[in-house]
Amino acid sequence: MTDDRSPAREDEPGGGGCPAGAFSRRSFLRGSVAAGLAGAAAGRLRESDAAFAETTAGGRGGAGAIAFHGVHQAGILTPPQPVGTFIAFDVAAAGRRELTDLFRLLTARVRFLTAGGLPPTAPPGSPPSDNSILGHVVVPDALTVTVAVGASLFDSRYGLGVRKPAQLVTMQPFQHDALDPTLSQGDVLVQICANHRDTTVHTLLDLLAHTKGVLNPRWRMECQRNPPRPVGTPRDWFGFKDGITQPDTTSAGQMNQLVWVQPHTAEPAWAAGGTYQAARIIHFDIDAWQALPVARQERIFGRRKASGAPMYAVSETAPDTLDPIYTNDPQGLITPLNSHIRLANPQTPQTAATSTILRRSYDYDRSPDVAGGLDLGHIFCCFQRELNTYITMQNRLEGEALVPFINPRGGGFFFALPGVRDDQDYYARGLLA
Repeated sequence: MTDDRSPAREDEPGGGGCPAGAFSRRSFLRGSVAAGLAGAAAGRLRESDAAFAETTAGGRGGAGAIAFHGVHQAGILTPPQPVGTFIAFDVAAAGRRELTDLFRLLTARVRFLTAGGLPPTAPPGSPPSDNSILGHVVVPDALTVTVAVGASLFDSRYGLGVRKPAQLVTMQPFQHDALDPTLSQGDVLVQICANHRDTTVHTLLDLLAHTKGVLNPRWRMECQRNPPRPVGTPRDWFGFKDGITQPDTTSAGQMNQLVWVQPHTAEPAWAAGGTYQAARIIHFDIDAWQALPVARQERIFGRRKASGAPMYAVSETAPDTLDPIYTNDPQGLITPLNSHIRLANPQTPQTAATSTILRRSYDYDRSPDVAGGLDLGHIFCCFQRELNTYITMQNRLEGEALVPFINPRGGGFFFALPGVRDDQDYYARGLLA
């Protein structure tokens, strides 16, 4: 696939039309760095950004706030919020210093937005410092912003090639993919999740305004998590419960083994505490799916539609927490060999190491499509310590019975950065140091 990255744009004269505090190539390198970014001589914000960050850098949130600082980023182990936005960017920073300033500024904005608080008062005659979508005070609303980098950021522009995560590659089409370049790849992926849509829109507009000209949007998907119906795991647009089997996110041991990159491995030292993220935009053929009898749908998925329980459970009230059992079904008479859940995790010694991922998926609705039809689908999102875990699993799924009813159209592979540990830290600090 060709790289359609937009070229770096020259500064627009005079700053006219650029929001207060916006990030505009050379002009943002003004003012002093806020207290939360003190000691970082290269990071310079505009005057209004500096004042803003000084008033908010120590904020630790109010009601509904999810901690921003930590060894790992929020939005990975965090229980999925009801709404989300995935937006990928091409980076147009002029060099390493400006790239560092970009990540510093991004950190300052997210630190405030996730904690909430009162935005600064704009100077007379200037545009407002906040869009006021959330009112005069920014509420946290369980907001998480998760920042990841793509393989293309490690090209020759910033001299980062030798620091690229060991398994990070550009996502190539799998056997049944029809990837749209306008919905694929990116230098940076930002995942925004919250309890309400106005919070994700407020956050998106804020980040776009402050990074204009240096972070150029490449593709964006608005999405949601349906509430449990009737209980347990939410359902997707096919009517089946999605993501029933998950590792225990409360177990530090499991997360260190399955999700978080560890120190002293083949990965570069800066990557410890981060994780590989796969994001896939998958269109559902709803009309064709709804034409199938429920019994056939169940054999395609490998679970009961009403309950989400494995195929051996016939009661509609059987819990979805029951484990599928294949040892007594070697021929796939109960759970077909090409069903979705059986290919994802065949429960064999040979596939044990490539059968567990941390899913954090959402559903999207972009209807109508260009032909006037339904465009309903899934933003498949998962995190894993090794990208090859997901790639191997997806290669198995190329033979699943669900293939005629789904159409993967975009997304990419990314590396979710380690967490921002304190007020002096910032996104990608270890990478850029």
